[in-house]
Parts: sequence; C-alpha cells; structure tokens
Amino acid sequence: MSNWNFAEIFAAVAARVPDRPCQIQGDRVITWAQFDQRTNALAADLLASGVTHQAKLACYLYNSPEYMESMTAAFKAGMAPVNTNYRYAAEEIVYLFDNADAEAVVFHAVFTDLLEHVRQRLTKVKRWYVVSDETGNGPEWATPYESVVNAPATMPAIERSGDDLLLLYTGGTTGMPKGVMWRQDDLYNVLGGGGNAVLGTPAADGIDDLMSRIDTTAPAGPVMLVACPLMHGTGQFSALNNMGVGGCIVTLVHRKFDVSELLGTIERRSVNSVIIVGQAFAGPMLEHLTANPDRYDLSSLGLVTSSGVMWSQDNKAGLLEFIPQAILFDSFGSSEAVGMGASISSKGAPQQTAKFQIGATCAVFNELGQRVEPGSGEQGVVAVGGFIPLGYYKDEAKSAQTFRTYEGRRWSVPGDFAEVNDDGTLKLLGRGSVCINTGGEKVFPEEVEEALKTHPCVRDAVCVGLPDDRFGEVICAVVEAEPGRETDLPTLSDHVKGLLAHYKAPRHVVAVDTIGRAPNGKVDYKRLKELALSRLAETRP
Repeated sequence: MSNWNFAEIFAAVAARVPDRPCQIQGDRVITWAQFDQRTNALAADLLASGVTHQAKLACYLYNSPEYMESMTAAFKAGMAPVNTNYRYAAEEIVYLFDNADAEAVVFHAVFTDLLEHVRQRLTKVKRWYVVSDETGNGPEWATPYESVVNAPATMPAIERSGDDLLLLYTGGTTGMPKGVMWRQDDLYNVLGGGGNAVLGTPAADGIDDLMSRIDTTAPAGPVMLVACPLMHGTGQFSALNNMGVGGCIVTLVHRKFDVSELLGTIERRSVNSVIIVGQAFAGPMLEHLTANPDRYDLSSLGLVTSSGVMWSQDNKAGLLEFIPQAILFDSFGSSEAVGMGASISSKGAPQQTAKFQIGATCAVFNELGQRVEPGSGEQGVVAVGGFIPLGYYKDEAKSAQTFRTYEGRRWSVPGDFAEVNDDGTLKLLGRGSVCINTGGEKVFPEEVEEALKTHPCVRDAVCVGLPDDRFGEVICAVVEAEPGRETDLPTLSDHVKGLLAHYKAPRHVVAVDTIGRAPNGKVDYKRLKELALSRLAETRP
C-alpha cells in the first residue's frame, strides 16, 4: 500500500538532481537545490509561528515560482495548502479564508488594498507573507517573503504521511466555494503515481523506484509550461505531477494572456509540454500561428494538455498543422473527479469535441444506480471510483450528494450527464445543474442573479450560459427592469464587477417584460436561454 507525500517526493528529487532547474519565470531560474532550501526556510518559519498540524496555508498568488514554493512549504510543515482565486472580490476572499480556517496566507503585493479592508475580520490568520511585485514591497503588517526564504533555517523533523491533505477550492455547482479534500497519497496515485498512462509507463513502487527513473545525466527533466492558472486544479495538479519526476515548471511573466509570450517561451526554454484550458487559449494560439507561420521553433513541444472547458475538433486539427509532432490531450475531469475520460489527438486524427474515452475507473449510472449500457441511448451521471477525495471540507451535506455509493463502493459524482456510445466512449450532455463554465471558470448563476438584483433598476434577473467560440460559454443576464427604468450592459456589468469577481459579470443583457417565475419561485432556464439566443440573433447584422 502506497504512502505518497509531496514533501518527501520533492526532497528526494532535490537530493538526486540539485542543479537542475525547478522553477523558471522570465529570466529567473530556481534550481532544485535552491527550491529545497527556500521551501525548508518557509516551512520552518511557519512552524515557528505556531501553526497547528494540518493547518491551512492560503496561496493568494498569480502564477510565479512562489506558488509551488508555498505549496511545498505547506507540505513540509504538515499543513494543507489552499488555492485562492485571485479574481475574487473582498467578501469572497473573507468567505474562503474563513471557511478554510486559514492560519497563514502568502499573497502578491498587488492584493494589499483588498486585504487591508478585510484583514481584521480574518482572526484565524497567524502569519501573512507578502511577495513583492510591480506594485511594491507590500504592507508593513506582512512579513516579506524573500526575507524568510533566503534566511538560513533548519527544518525541524516532523511526521508526514499520505493522509496529509491538499484542499482544492472550487465554485462548481455549490454556490459558494467548497474545499475538495484530497489525501496526498490518493492524489498522486490518481495522477499516475509517477507513471504515465499515455506513454505506457507504470506507477512507481515507491520513492526509491521513482528516483531511479530520473536520468541524472540529462541537463534537465521534462520542462512544462503551465499557461493556465496554478490556482486551478488543471495547472496545479499538472505541476505537482511533473515535479514528481524531476521536471521543471515554467510560468509566464505577464498576467494577461499574451500568445506571443507563450509561444516565444516554448521556443526559448525548449518546453516539452504546455497546460492550457481549452479554446480560451487554443483559439488565440491557432490565430497567431496562422498569421505568423514561420516565427517560432516549436519542435521541442510534444504534448499540449487541456482540461475543464471545450476544445474543438477544428482547432485541434489546425494546431497540429503547426506542431505535427505533438499529442493533444483533452482531459475530462473536475476538482472532485480526476480521470473521468480523455481524448487524444495526433496529426491526421483530431478527435471530436466532447467525445471521450471513458476512464479506467469511470462508469455512467442511471437514476436507479445501474450502469448505463453502451449504445442504449440511456442517460446517466458520470462517476469515477478508485482514488477519490474524502469529501468537501466542513460540508457533510454536499459531500453526501457528490460522493455516492454504487455497487457497494464509493464513487465521485460531480454532476456531469452523459450517454455511452456503442464503442464505449462518452457522449457528454452537460451538467444537470445550470452551472456556467466560462473560460474554465465555473459560475453559479444564482450568485450573479442576486448581485444584479441589488441594482435599483433591476426587479428580477436570471443568468444563462450562451455558447462562445473562445470561452466555451459566456454569461447572459435576462433582466426584468423596474417599471419606468431601463438597463444596459455596461451599467449592469460594472455593478456586478463591484460585488463579485470580474469574470462573473455578464457579457450580454436581454431585457424582458417578465422573468415568468413559477408560483414556487423557480424559473425555466432552458426557456430563457432559448429566448436569449433568439433575441441576440435578431440584433446581429
């Protein structure tokens, strides 16, 4: 029985290949030896501040070397790292840190103003660490991150195990964010346990076996560019997996996606794999390559991985014209269920959108808890067994809804509906709820609706997701105005941005005389989505 712990894995990697690059951003290169020293120092400081075993460390950071350093320091200190969506507004941050019981926070200085307004309400936090950035060195009440990680420190011996947690907070269909509790052993096993299913490499038997697979004669391990946010599972889990085999994580310098920086970095750093989130990244990549066909040398790139949002067949085929040597790996999964399905495309064989090979531990169950048979046309919920989370942190009710028992064992059922085709592949039908997935961000419509209804011109509002070539879906607000008042997109969008994360603001507004709620207050989302599509089609030239 395995007992994987990321702190133990990464310490072993640092000892085996100390001079290899571990983290790269722009001109910054941090070797594995430096990474080990810096994370030891931060872990020692955390323990000295009095954090408790399995206390939570919130990572309130943009993509940077400090992200994986902070997570690793948490692992080393016996803490559980907590991802933080940097797009959240003040009240969302308060909710998240309080719900997670965060005892320490590492944050970029750019978030100082927001934290100044809420810090006094976050009484559980014992230690604040600020990472300097273009806005300055941060507030006096926070400890400078670099002063800690560059100081000599001795890491005290503490007991660690595969039972130690990682908390991955997700909005999903739950409304307010919920923390998915992953045992580190379960997470590393579901990520392959040091093996690679695509390449046919089996899982390692333990750390000694894992380390023996690292070729110490090579100047670097696999170089992975995480283009999507490390605050999300797609980027974070990919980074953890690549580091476990002695690899290097490259992050982009600019916070706003710049496709020329992405492609230029692949060339400059001889990147082997890139992690993206569907069409939001892949669309601009193809457009830029089409306009600049001979500008970049992408011959080092062997794998492009996406998860979390639509990635079209046409886009895959187009990208493979420019990177014919690469494999495009489209993963179907969620924060609660890794490995539900996969779609693998290569030159001349781009796979259909939303058609996935079912995962080895995945099944589709109908309302009676029976498996859906291939080719039956029956619909059911997608479930994944095997290595799955313990549940949601401090939410037994939601845990019971998502983690269910079928066939006498426990499954994760995040809410995706599907049919099983004749050939055993999955035909995805979407979420049973009305959750909107925009550019990889899951948005709970009722949260946006409540924000809209605080505007004095709005009597009632409903939000629906409309198809979008780049983002998969965008938010459309169907609005019933107060008598004699009018609404417009800029006004309502700015209003929502003042209350919630900016990505939750509507991209379209459709005015109606009445929302048409039922006597019990419920609305017909399907009808309103069709109405919105029809109205917007009429206004297009």
